[in-house]
Amino acid sequence: MKNETKKTRYITEEELSVQRGYTEQIAAWNAVHREETGISRKYYIQTFGCQQNEADSERLAGMAAEMGYESAETPADADLILINTCAVREHAEERALSITGQFKHLKEKNPDLVIGICGCMVSQETRKERIKKSYPYVSVLFGTSMLYRLPEILYTYLNGKKRLFYLDAGDAGNIAEGVPVRRGDKKQAWVSIMYGCNNFCSYCIVPYVRGRERSRTPEAILDEIRCLIAEGYREFTLLGQNVNSYGRDLTGGMDFPDLLAAVCALDRDFRVHFMTSHPKDATEKLMDVMAANPKAAKHFHLPLQSGSDRVLAAMNRRYTVSHYLGILDDMRKKMPDITVTTDIIVGFPGETEEEFAETLAAVERARYDQIFTFIYSPRTGTPAAEMEQLPEEVKQNRMARLLETQNRIMLEKNRACIGKTYSILVEGQSRGDKTMYAGRTEGGKLVHFPADEGLTLTGKVVNVKITDAETYNLWGEVLGE
Repeated sequence: MKNETKKTRYITEEELSVQRGYTEQIAAWNAVHREETGISRKYYIQTFGCQQNEADSERLAGMAAEMGYESAETPADADLILINTCAVREHAEERALSITGQFKHLKEKNPDLVIGICGCMVSQETRKERIKKSYPYVSVLFGTSMLYRLPEILYTYLNGKKRLFYLDAGDAGNIAEGVPVRRGDKKQAWVSIMYGCNNFCSYCIVPYVRGRERSRTPEAILDEIRCLIAEGYREFTLLGQNVNSYGRDLTGGMDFPDLLAAVCALDRDFRVHFMTSHPKDATEKLMDVMAANPKAAKHFHLPLQSGSDRVLAAMNRRYTVSHYLGILDDMRKKMPDITVTTDIIVGFPGETEEEFAETLAAVERARYDQIFTFIYSPRTGTPAAEMEQLPEEVKQNRMARLLETQNRIMLEKNRACIGKTYSILVEGQSRGDKTMYAGRTEGGKLVHFPADEGLTLTGKVVNVKITDAETYNLWGEVLGE
């Protein structure tokens, strides 16, 4: 079963039409309520996890809006609460359940409140059973590939008031185009290009909860980005568990470098990022496309996970440290100013002190601009969960040492930015000081800079000269738009 490849199933127009029918009925129901009471029903979405989950939540919000719900500022104001969950680490799951527990008193005050849990966590049988037994006030559960059926799920619940449990069985290969999207950010947009994963890293639950790799068609992706450009978006991030595998399940021969080149060829001025790349599939062709296209952000997120070849093999990562570092060397030859970030797991089962030292050495050699660190968390159903686990105090000690090493490197690299000028997409004003703005370089470095009070820069691109640097922040001055 592990290596089984299921054919991608694109949801048909007829199926989407059925969902639109449910949407119209709920919208009419909400309109009557608004006319009779003068009050609009509202929705609230709590999102945990990765950028893919953020993109999924934007679709949930789009469907809720079309069903006649308005966005609520707080859960207490909502008539529909959706908790979009993550399963990558146990801490994320426990936080989601803790937040859900806090909504119990809202259900007691408002028996008509609908509480739904969706996303990766509920695709696990053990979590589904726990929620069914311990969270009786949760109205519906539905997995990641069932998101497009939210109108049907909600309509069915509203008309029966019985708890509903929709899992992904048989539907894990779905792709639904044309689902409405409501984005919170009007400058930057997530664009999912594929779903699922075929890699089966021994620590990772994703292939089990999001299914096998399946790619959206190039036409659908490019059409979405064209619409976003027309709406004024200036930055896009192409999303996938492993974007380098894009297109392998499609006919026509377009791979990820081809797709990136096609995106960059679209009219208007914008910047495009992507994540995440798997080192075993990072090609010279991709580097060449990045180097040749000014619209391609010179930022590469390339997870290392460990600096030990033995640990990498136990993780089923299918590359060596030398191969990985060779990719970085080639990348920096083609793009000397590229920003490189990574993921590292500390405390993988069986990791020795010598092997952790190899990770520290790899970090020193790679000199990342930023790392995202994770203490290993066992995921039931994965091979690594059955391995002998390290003591928690060992993991914590190694994490502290890794952060100390990386923070020193980050400060050194940020200080090297002083005196340089960067093109910054302005994210907004500082909440505490309206004369300060913040934005990011194309490599994702956070930059703060002063601006005249009352000047509207949010969403614009400005040139900023760096005047000072800290470990996590750069400071600068605007030279002009």
